[in-house]
Amino acid sequence: MNARVLPLRRPNGLRVLDLCCGAGGLSMGYYLAGFDVTGVDIRPQPNYPITFHQADALTFPLDGFDLVHASWPCQRYARVTAWRGRREEHPDLLAPGRERLAGSGVPSVIENVPEAPLRPDYLLCGTQFGLRVRRHRAFETSWGGGGDLVPPCWHRKDLLAFEHKAERAYADAMGCTWMSNLEARQAVPPAYTQWIAAQFLTLDGRTAA
Repeated sequence: MNARVLPLRRPNGLRVLDLCCGAGGLSMGYYLAGFDVTGVDIRPQPNYPITFHQADALTFPLDGFDLVHASWPCQRYARVTAWRGRREEHPDLLAPGRERLAGSGVPSVIENVPEAPLRPDYLLCGTQFGLRVRRHRAFETSWGGGGDLVPPCWHRKDLLAFEHKAERAYADAMGCTWMSNLEARQAVPPAYTQWIAAQFLTLDGRTAA
């Protein structure tokens, strides 16, 4: 998949900025919800499927967007980093990033691992959306949560896809068919933000796409 063969969706006329977008897993969720999406990452993202800018997420302009999403790097908080004893090697961008979003006045979403110091307005897992992926992520929103409920996680091992089974298994299981398995290890399924976007649109008094 690339920018020329994006799946069809119903545009809602709103713009979302995805900071620290990586290869675009969460960007795709907003796209499928009808948003015009712009992704920003400090590293090149050759497989990013929508509009992309290589830039610093802490300084990229926020003007003109209806919603700002930020997935500040999770390595400082992730359990795997703690096991390796390397948390201090990774900067804390969550605190300054949250301050910047709060001061912008633009509705916002922050995504990170459950261990990160953020308010889990929504705690999501791939199995809640029928995906063969166990990947928990917390979402802190400027509107504080609420809206539709999702079913509980369903972690039956025989239903889960793992990276070692096949080269494409993990990326495909997450619905990130345009990215490599290596990129998918840092990505989050589009289903999460497609659902988050629906909550925003409903609570904002709009109709979800």
